[in-house]
Amino acid sequence: MTFRLDHVQVSSPPGSDDAMRGFYVGVLGMVEEPKPPILAARGGCWFRSGDAVIHTGVEADFRPARKAHPALLVDDLDALVSALEAAGAPVRWDDGIPGVRRLHTDDPVGNRLELIQA
Repeated sequence: MTFRLDHVQVSSPPGSDDAMRGFYVGVLGMVEEPKPPILAARGGCWFRSGDAVIHTGVEADFRPARKAHPALLVDDLDALVSALEAAGAPVRWDDGIPGVRRLHTDDPVGNRLELIQA
């Protein structure tokens, strides 16, 4: 049996959908996909870039994920760093894995993301 990843879900607080769109679409360059109507009523968003799919799910008692995180491979990490910095998002370089160029940032509600040069 083999598995493939369909999507990763990160949590978000009520009322944050526009901020999440601004980051995942406006900064990271992902595309928002429509949610089925029954799921759209719950709030949250679906984003895709290539095979990478991130769903945001609204939680009333939201707490950002500070350790758990999706890791995304990026074609041009330097260009993405420029976009992150222009948007005021944190850029925390991490050289903990030899030969792997990567960093961590936070989405607008504080969820951790890892970005790795492909």
